[in-house]
Amino acid sequence: MYVPHHFATDDADGLIARLARRWSGVLITVDEAGAPVGTHLPILWDAEKRIATGHIARANPQWKRGPGKGLIVLSGPEAYVTPGWYPSKAEHGKTVPTWNYEAVHITGQVEWFEEPARIEAVVRELSALHEDGRPAPWAIEDAPRGYIDALLRGIVGVALTAERVDAKRKLSQNKSEADFTGVERGMAASDEPMAHEVAALMRATRAAADEPDGN
Repeated sequence: MYVPHHFATDDADGLIARLARRWSGVLITVDEAGAPVGTHLPILWDAEKRIATGHIARANPQWKRGPGKGLIVLSGPEAYVTPGWYPSKAEHGKTVPTWNYEAVHITGQVEWFEEPARIEAVVRELSALHEDGRPAPWAIEDAPRGYIDALLRGIVGVALTAERVDAKRKLSQNKSEADFTGVERGMAASDEPMAHEVAALMRATRAAADEPDGN
């Protein structure tokens, strides 16, 4: 993924954790004919070991192609940016539509695994992550053991050991103060709920940039 310096982040791990908490990722590998194959799946990110783990259906042929290079794409809030939000449009007209978004690409070696205990550990950790904070969080023990064992036999685990992480936060950081403010206000007034999220991210990004230590 192309990441200009003004859209880069110094906290890729934090961005991965935040995106993975809300959205699934897309695991992309290449088949024997050189065609890309993708599967949507929730992931766990181990920032210390630099490993992303998850699972897919055993019936999904993607895992049968064996180990190799892979890419996990994580996407976050995104919204269209109209040139009409730029005050500079009225000054010189040199404005065009664009898109604001957050995304992470994790590239590395893919390993598939079938050990029941290891797969169950992934399911337990994913469940704990996404059930956290709920009034009655679900756990594996809430379902009959035989039922769980049967479902576990129907999935295969996957681990991608990161060799490269590209993290991007494209939030109009390269625009003038006036144009940045115009986009943020336009997003905040939009009928699109996700645009409101992008506006909030923009405000947080600008607030962080204005801190005395420059972070």
